[in-house]
Amino acid sequence: MLIVFIRSIILYFVITAAVRLMGKRQIGDLQPSELVITMLLSNIATLTVEDISIPMIMGIVPVFTLVSIDVIVSYLSLRSRRIRRTVSGSSKLIISNGRIDQKAMRELRFTTDDLMAALRAQQIFDLADVQFAVAETTGTISVCPKKTAAPPTAKDLGLAPADTDPPVMLISDGEVSTAALNFLGLDMEWLNKVVKADGASIPEIFIMTAENPTKYTIIKKEPRK
Repeated sequence: MLIVFIRSIILYFVITAAVRLMGKRQIGDLQPSELVITMLLSNIATLTVEDISIPMIMGIVPVFTLVSIDVIVSYLSLRSRRIRRTVSGSSKLIISNGRIDQKAMRELRFTTDDLMAALRAQQIFDLADVQFAVAETTGTISVCPKKTAAPPTAKDLGLAPADTDPPVMLISDGEVSTAALNFLGLDMEWLNKVVKADGASIPEIFIMTAENPTKYTIIKKEPRK
């Protein structure tokens, strides 16, 4: 039992390191080759933990072999468009000028239900409102609505609002981000001052975001019941 426990801990750190080397992606954003490697890593880890007769090195070597393959293929894909298309495929237009390409949908084995679900996920409920739709290599659908269906922009309305940076999180669950403070050109003296003015202390803050020294939001922790 102790051996399984120790092997699990070792493999946890090995797989974590391997995934970090491969780069961050959400499951829904994985390319086919990345999904295959992720599944293989999972199977290798499972077999190595369950079967203690398998030496640990026999589980670790395949992990880093697969990661090396992924890194090499990723590098070659960056250098060669042909390799990139072979490994990851290419995007495919499924709606063009408001017309559905049924042949493309059949090639992708994409049903009408899949299409409508993808459109609804982007707040489009009428096919007549779609100008273009592209099936990406990650399996997601990118949609360009017709101008008549797209919400008006500030430019359309003749407005010229000033560009602003999004709020930056300064405190998360009582922990201060010094990097965020430096990004905004602020310091701990300012932070302690505004938090105190709100009747709290830093450990009592759940979330604090700020855009500038005068525009910030503070949410205090709720008392535990």
